Amino acid sequence: MYEKIIILDFGSQTTQLIGRRIRELNTYCEILPYNRFPEDATGVKGVILSGSPYSTNDAGAFRTDLARLRGKYPTLGICYGAQLMACEAGGRVESAETREYGRAHLTSVDGNDPLLQGIHAGAQVWMSHGDTVTRLPAAFQAVAGTDDVATAAYRISGENTWGVQFHPEVYHTNDGTRLLDNFLRICGCKRDWTPASFIESTVAGLKDRLGDDRVILALSGGVDSSVTAVLLNRAIGKNLTCIFVDHGLLRKNEFKHVLRDYEHLGLNVTGVKVEDLFYSRLAGVADPEEKRRIIGKGFIDVFEEEARKLKGVKWLGQGTIYPDVIESLSITGTVIKSHHNVGGLPEKMHLKLVEPLRSLFKDEVRRVGLELGMMPHLIRRHPFPGPGLGIRVLGDVTAEKVHILQEADDIYISLMRSWNLYDKVWQAATILLPVRSVGVMGDERTYEYTVALRAVTSTDAMTADWAQLPYDFLGKVSSEIINKVRGVNRVVYDISSKPPSTIEWE
Repeated sequence: MYEKIIILDFGSQTTQLIGRRIRELNTYCEILPYNRFPEDATGVKGVILSGSPYSTNDAGAFRTDLARLRGKYPTLGICYGAQLMACEAGGRVESAETREYGRAHLTSVDGNDPLLQGIHAGAQVWMSHGDTVTRLPAAFQAVAGTDDVATAAYRISGENTWGVQFHPEVYHTNDGTRLLDNFLRICGCKRDWTPASFIESTVAGLKDRLGDDRVILALSGGVDSSVTAVLLNRAIGKNLTCIFVDHGLLRKNEFKHVLRDYEHLGLNVTGVKVEDLFYSRLAGVADPEEKRRIIGKGFIDVFEEEARKLKGVKWLGQGTIYPDVIESLSITGTVIKSHHNVGGLPEKMHLKLVEPLRSLFKDEVRRVGLELGMMPHLIRRHPFPGPGLGIRVLGDVTAEKVHILQEADDIYISLMRSWNLYDKVWQAATILLPVRSVGVMGDERTYEYTVALRAVTSTDAMTADWAQLPYDFLGKVSSEIINKVRGVNRVVYDISSKPPSTIEWE
């Protein structure tokens, strides 16, 4: 069992970034709801309390039993976590006269403090709080401040317990990784969590969990399901059957290309073409959440039917990764979107789920894939949603609309590759908008669809910025699509970031 850091999530948008930073420092961590510190704390080396959208003074503010943590494990409170520890110990947390959002600079730093080793006055930090600690409890000592906040960081005397009002997990805090590195040193972590160690422990765990049971795996052709397939294949070999479903919502020629790519992996893959089933179920449905649910249920129905043909299958393997879980299931009760392999699952399912990548971010999955020896072009493939083009055709889905989108998307992605832009962005996509506009081709009036081009840069899909593609490239793509794809007379480029937008439009 890995030694680990427990991150208690109070609902911050950057909680997952804390986890990524800890893992980048080769230390395993688990993100748990704020009130679910594990009963079995074997291997826990330290605890981090995240930020929160709440104020500690709100009636419904999230709270946890700090007595289980303080003095028992090295503890670091970030923003709300720091304010909560001060508040619960009798300090005062109030709405600040000068709120701090964005960049700030430390004006004082206790250079002898173990948490702040190597961090000096003038260091840039990232603030995001309206409340501040205005009175420290007894035994709490300020160890850093800014011009506007006297207690930007504190330590509790006699304990390995700290609180910081800034966010060390975000890139804008220049020495944030150093601070987290210092915390892991205080915790005595060995730093032995790597892609190789993940593979070793995961394969061993799968062998123990699955035994001689048969597993059916939903392959999509993407990175996540491909890495999942290789891990399961190492664990159970011939007891794994992979199913690649053509639901009529794949990109142009994708069914053929994906089956060809899997030949080198030595996997047992069956291709199933069921376009008519999905088109009939999606007929007239425009709501994106309903489309996701329909597609999710359709996948499960197909997999269960294939499992019955195979006989004796007890498990459904899926390439679920952590961002899927985060967006589908939130501790605050807010669902951003239901992913087909999380929120779209029916309540009663005849197969048990096995999801070996459920705790990994996309960049971690790619590193694991490379460690497994998979072909680089499979690992570098852009994310493609399980519902496929069903959520890139906005509004109701028809075979005609999907065909138009397939042709436009093929031009866009092919040109990205030929211009050496594909590997420079995180994800590129074409979206068919549910509006028509007037155009002119030759001497004739047209009234056709608009497609939107989307390309983003990211490291983990939790945040993303729009890619600044060359104008001459965008001009070439627009010209090619309008001239070659019947049904499209207008092309636009999406320049919105996540947040506030999401990467996919639906």
